[in-house]
Amino acid sequence: MAQSLMEIKRRIASTKKTGQITHAMQMVSGSKLSRIEKKSNAYQIYEDKVKTTMGHLVASKILKQYQSGSHNAGELSLDNLLKVRPIKKTAYMVVTSDRGLVGSYNSVVLKALLDLLQKNHHDDRSQFTIIAIGGTGADFFKNRGYNVAYEYRGVDDIPTFEAIAKLVKTCVELFDAGAYDELYMCHNHHINSLTSNFVADRLLPISQLVANKNDLDNPHTTQEYIADPSVDQVLEKIVPQYIESVVFGSIMDAKTAEHAASMTAMKTATDNADDLISTLSLQYNRARQAQITTEITEIISGASALE
Repeated sequence: MAQSLMEIKRRIASTKKTGQITHAMQMVSGSKLSRIEKKSNAYQIYEDKVKTTMGHLVASKILKQYQSGSHNAGELSLDNLLKVRPIKKTAYMVVTSDRGLVGSYNSVVLKALLDLLQKNHHDDRSQFTIIAIGGTGADFFKNRGYNVAYEYRGVDDIPTFEAIAKLVKTCVELFDAGAYDELYMCHNHHINSLTSNFVADRLLPISQLVANKNDLDNPHTTQEYIADPSVDQVLEKIVPQYIESVVFGSIMDAKTAEHAASMTAMKTATDNADDLISTLSLQYNRARQAQITTEITEIISGASALE
């Protein structure tokens, strides 16, 4: 009985320490969530404006003027970024976490992407490639023999625009070189602290993406633009900003969902630890009560025997 009591006490002490750790992690994740939500909400205003401007350019005569007129190519071919070409290979940029303790966050993204691959009839793995942001996704697809064209690990808890510049540049260069003909951005979209849902938005080619999101008959999207100093220079500035803003916004959104999932998972773990402590404490009290009762009975029996 004494050994059983000591074992229960050790389990209670161990569970309390675990609960303290998970509670601390919950508080850290909550702090990160609060910070990134403020940053994400503020950034959303800029991203929406860039998307609106790009939608106007694609739907207006300025794009037709660019596609039919003479222009000088910059570092990247804007023709490739703006024009729809036959789809021979599709790329999926998927955002996951670099570490665990985030509940079902990663499994939801990975399962949804596998379902999307099946829905798009990618029976042949040569028809698509994966761009993995986050170690969990990279390891998942590499271990299962999928073609991972590029992987990016170590995304900051609060991402910065400068940190993802290399990622964006690499993805655009791969598309420009013909490594794939369309690119989807796949991640968990943050709704609130308890809810997120999987989204897969087409990022490249730009003209196809934006055209699907704008009513081309709307006079506001077909208005004339005056380009200064030139159409070429305007597009060469706007197009990279558009791609960078969408990728960065998606990573910010995914990271927000990750912190929310982490906070929820740690809260659940803390609550489970509290429940286990309550159960173990009840077991300990019952065992201790039984031990005391036994000792009292033995004392009374001994005293009766001496009479």
